[in-house]
Amino acid sequence: MSSGLKTFAASVAVTAALALGLSGAMAAETPKKGGVLKFVVPDEPPSFDGHRETTFALIHPIAPFYSLLTKVNPENSSDPTDIICDLCTEMPKATDGGKTFTFKLRQGVTFEDGSPLDAKDVKATFHKIIFPGEGVSSARKAYFVMVDSVEAPDASTVVFKLKYPSSAFIPALAMPFNFIYDDAKLAQDMHWYEKNVLGSGPFQKFERQAGAFIKGTANPNYYEKGKPYLDGIEAIFAKKESLRVQAIRGDRAAIEFRGFPPQSRDDLVKALGKDITVQESDWNCVLLITPNHRKKPFDDVRVRRALTLAVDRWGGSEYLSKIAIVKTVGGIAFPKHPLAATKAELEQLAGYWPDLAKSREEAKKLLKEAGIPDGFKFTLNNRAVDQPYKIVGTWLIDQWKQIGLVVDQQVQPTGPFYDTLRKKQDFDVSIDFNCQSIVNPLLDVSKFISADLSDSQYGGYIDRDVDKLFNAMNETDDTAAQRKMMREMEKIILDEKALGFITMWWYRIIPHRSYVKGWNVSPSHYLNQDLANVWLDQ
Repeated sequence: MSSGLKTFAASVAVTAALALGLSGAMAAETPKKGGVLKFVVPDEPPSFDGHRETTFALIHPIAPFYSLLTKVNPENSSDPTDIICDLCTEMPKATDGGKTFTFKLRQGVTFEDGSPLDAKDVKATFHKIIFPGEGVSSARKAYFVMVDSVEAPDASTVVFKLKYPSSAFIPALAMPFNFIYDDAKLAQDMHWYEKNVLGSGPFQKFERQAGAFIKGTANPNYYEKGKPYLDGIEAIFAKKESLRVQAIRGDRAAIEFRGFPPQSRDDLVKALGKDITVQESDWNCVLLITPNHRKKPFDDVRVRRALTLAVDRWGGSEYLSKIAIVKTVGGIAFPKHPLAATKAELEQLAGYWPDLAKSREEAKKLLKEAGIPDGFKFTLNNRAVDQPYKIVGTWLIDQWKQIGLVVDQQVQPTGPFYDTLRKKQDFDVSIDFNCQSIVNPLLDVSKFISADLSDSQYGGYIDRDVDKLFNAMNETDDTAAQRKMMREMEKIILDEKALGFITMWWYRIIPHRSYVKGWNVSPSHYLNQDLANVWLDQ
């Protein structure tokens, strides 16, 4: 681990989990067996394929059914650098000058249908993620740019060979979307897992009622003996925040793993007292503004720069942090990471200038130069999730009104929202997001590389300058050099070419019933979600 990442790991361990009522004594309690954990989820997954999707709506109800090769330690999830084995037996030492990693696998693991899970399944899984074939979508293939090959020399061994040594590889491997799939199912149909669930995780017997719930029961053959502690899980879908808050207040659900705004936290604490526990953390998640470079006038850099110059991020943070799950003003890298921009560095970028009046005058000037008339109309594509999508979208519309633009908001459920970004590609400007699991900015910023290299870059632009910087950052372990290149990449994306924009980074607040034990908050709403360690003190 580089010295910068060691510093980051230490800071995260100190600041990430501000848990009220979570004492060391409670953490050391003996888990109890039994019970069904009911939790609320604000949205439903577009598909069931973890390799394709990027949303919490997939992870929260579906991750408990799957295993991973490696994962962040669920007992220390506030530190995303603490990575342990899941299906492997021990974390390997790199050989061949840091370019070869050999994993040994647990024996006797089976999928729910009884078929054995071995090295060929792990190999097929990562081939699908890293080297997707024609027509196969892989949201994280860019995270494995350093991987040259994945081999399975025997049933219990998987070997990853890298093109060059990279400290980003092990964190990429542990991302919670990397569900291990059955090689036979993938050979039959690479799209099979989009509509079906078959894993080897702590829960099984997937049951779904569209629009209502997803249920599962404890896997009696789970390889971690004595786990899961729960008899079952039930994910209850509720789009409105008020319904989710009331579900926890009325004990119809125990927790929402995504996060509530400050007011909802305060209301629950006031109503439930000792029966509610609150855990809080900075959040590796940020809402973006994505202009469609395929459509006029958003193919014009002057128009795109005007859009970002109009937005008051500093004032917006102060206002929105009181009503929404957004808080920190930052650039393309997680704000508390050593590779992130300082406030002084941010203030040099368009849209972050300390003089808002000057910024908006420049925006109006650029629109005039581009031939955009006062009162020009366009549509903002947004997701039908209150926190923070609709709230931030409504705020953005008012920001753009200040420079003479008239904006309508098209709000769509998750499935159609993704279809607009991925398939139709006919939007003007869209709310977008970059929410990651392991805090790993070197790979997290793959969201911004060229569209032909990243399946999650929806703006449609190609920029080889950004691509070169991304590759160069990942081919060195020199933190100072990485930081310099991150600033260059940030300047291109957010300012000079205005390829896409940052709004504010999120802040995670998890109020939950105090009888929920064994779950710890992390800087990501994707981590620690297989629920194998969770138990109920009832």
